[in-house]
Amino acid sequence: MINFINISSTKPYKIFRNYYSKALLNNQKSIEAIAISSFNKTTNEVESRFVNLKYINNQDWIFFSDYNSRKAQDFVTHDQISALFFWKSINVQIRLKAYLKKTDKKFSDTHFAKRSLKKNALAISSNQSKFINSYQEVYENFNHTLNNKDLSLRPDDWGGYSFVPYYFEFWEGHESRINKRVVYQIKNNEWNQYFLQP
Repeated sequence: MINFINISSTKPYKIFRNYYSKALLNNQKSIEAIAISSFNKTTNEVESRFVNLKYINNQDWIFFSDYNSRKAQDFVTHDQISALFFWKSINVQIRLKAYLKKTDKKFSDTHFAKRSLKKNALAISSNQSKFINSYQEVYENFNHTLNNKDLSLRPDDWGGYSFVPYYFEFWEGHESRINKRVVYQIKNNEWNQYFLQP
């Protein structure tokens, strides 16, 4: 589930909320899963991964991660991303383009305090994306942290990322691939609407 906090009333946000509600009614699984694609200028590589979008706060789209992870390294070298939802239950894709930044520490602290102790134990015990000898060692580190650490304190290397889209594409799949594609792109602080051919 995505938490909506004073979501923007502009056109693309209204459309997103309508699709989200429709997908929710159609029992879309992992509705908060969003693919984030990033570019690392140092390695000259593009990477994609799914994360859980936790909040849309006005115009800020927020997810959380380890600040030492591979994606975090990508974001340091290049702060521009593309993002994608696909909701199979309603045959809709939503594409976004944005620049991202870290959320403030207070917001990350507040979210961390709301999480389950087990999720916090994993965030503290795991050096995300780093090599490890075995999957068993992941469990050992997790259990040690769960039983021996203060799980209420957010580690400095874990927190939120926020992005404000400047581009939306809403794609609806239709019969015979006569798909509907509507773009909203911001220019001079106004959203411009375009239609794309399938």
